[in-house]
Amino acid sequence: MREFVQAEVMMSFLVSEELSFRIPVELRYETCDPYAVRLTFHLPGDAPVTWAFGRELLIDGVGRPCGDGDVRVSPAEADTLGDVLIRLQVGSDQALFRSSTAPLIAFLDRTDKLVPLGQEGAHADFDAHLDEALDRILAEEQSAG
Repeated sequence: MREFVQAEVMMSFLVSEELSFRIPVELRYETCDPYAVRLTFHLPGDAPVTWAFGRELLIDGVGRPCGDGDVRVSPAEADTLGDVLIRLQVGSDQALFRSSTAPLIAFLDRTDKLVPLGQEGAHADFDAHLDEALDRILAEEQSAG
């Protein structure tokens, strides 16, 4: 049985220092892929864009700068838990989003109740779900570009 946790969070899409706008972002966590979270960004005038990355990256990024690749998560200001910045990068293109920390922590808390951190391996049947996960990743990449 596929169980999941889902939430919608309003985030600011920071286009530049002077321009930003609020967009709904769907957060989703599924027991069939217990190491990952998915964020679906609903940008005006565009098809929704989904990014999948490690749940642990999001957890760690709430408290300290994390990530060294296409996804980076960090507190907006050092030593505070007010807002979180999520930077997504594809090649030289990047997008920066700002979210209040509270709804992210609430979502992560719900994921932890579903699959406690460190217990992901007990929920992952990698042989049974590997083909499904690869097909989903390929479909997401094809729809993105």
